[in-house]
Amino acid sequence: MAFQPVLRRRLYQQVAERIEQMIRDGELSEGEALPAERELMERFAVGRPAIREALLSLRQKGLIVLGNGERARVSHPDADQLIDALSGAAGVYLAKEEGVRQFQAARQLFEAAIARQAARIATGDDVARMEKALQANRAARGHTFRFEMTDVAFHLEIVRTARNPLLIGVHQALTGWLTEQRSVSLTARGAEASAFEAHGRIFAAIAAHDPDKAEAEMQKHLDSVAAYYWRRARLSRAS
Repeated sequence: MAFQPVLRRRLYQQVAERIEQMIRDGELSEGEALPAERELMERFAVGRPAIREALLSLRQKGLIVLGNGERARVSHPDADQLIDALSGAAGVYLAKEEGVRQFQAARQLFEAAIARQAARIATGDDVARMEKALQANRAARGHTFRFEMTDVAFHLEIVRTARNPLLIGVHQALTGWLTEQRSVSLTARGAEASAFEAHGRIFAAIAAHDPDKAEAEMQKHLDSVAAYYWRRARLSRAS
């Protein structure tokens, strides 16, 4: 039998874990101020450096808010905090071709599932907002930057049908992380027309409440976007 060495955690990590557990157990509720530094030092029998490092660690996780001259407070968790925590790692991941391909695949799975759900639950108001976004996308044809922005807006209206802030946050993060893919792919000949036509088919499937069609059309659309991107990327490397 192989024995693994026991890892010794630093004091601040132990303190941070204890406070995090108190938040999860409800001993510290949302918006509640944590005890003052001196009280925390006495409670955990550690020095000020360990307390301050623990608080910084909890802030990085989005669990507390630190203000100048104010006691730390338990934060209200939201999608923005979750996405911010992932952004640095996403940038490193996207620096490699394999990472870009995996993000493209993740976006396809995510948006295809959302399109399917939208076709099932979209209300008349949802359909009207999507149609308005689609009309704006049509009007922007021939103007690359405006087309790109209205492209993003159309996809966002589909995600909004879920009425889930976390899903909206994930979508906006993926949109931001894949900005280069969208910008590059739209410079390819025929890409803009292809994207708009795909948007029309996706909208028609959602408006008709056809989940299978909506999912399939979104998958085809994002496959096409990825293909245009890699075609342009190969041409750039060859030049």
